[in-house]
Amino acid sequence: MAVCPGNQDVANQGSLNLVRQVDPEGTRTIGVITKIDIMDRGTDALEMLEGKAFPLHHGWFGVKLRSKADIDEKMTI
Repeated sequence: MAVCPGNQDVANQGSLNLVRQVDPEGTRTIGVITKIDIMDRGTDALEMLEGKAFPLHHGWFGVKLRSKADIDEKMTI
């Protein structure tokens, strides 16, 4: 599994360097992008989640936490 925080440059993450070494074709790896909720305004993780930047056979999954405002507004999980 490759875990990359979305608020940093995902392409330069150490976990992806490790994946490139042990699973160069990306057939055994699942990608997880964390901290999507704190990404800078105007940026997104769409290219990574769609597998365009670093394709993985099992794909990428994004993790977004609910903010205090989301909780107050009763946003569902």
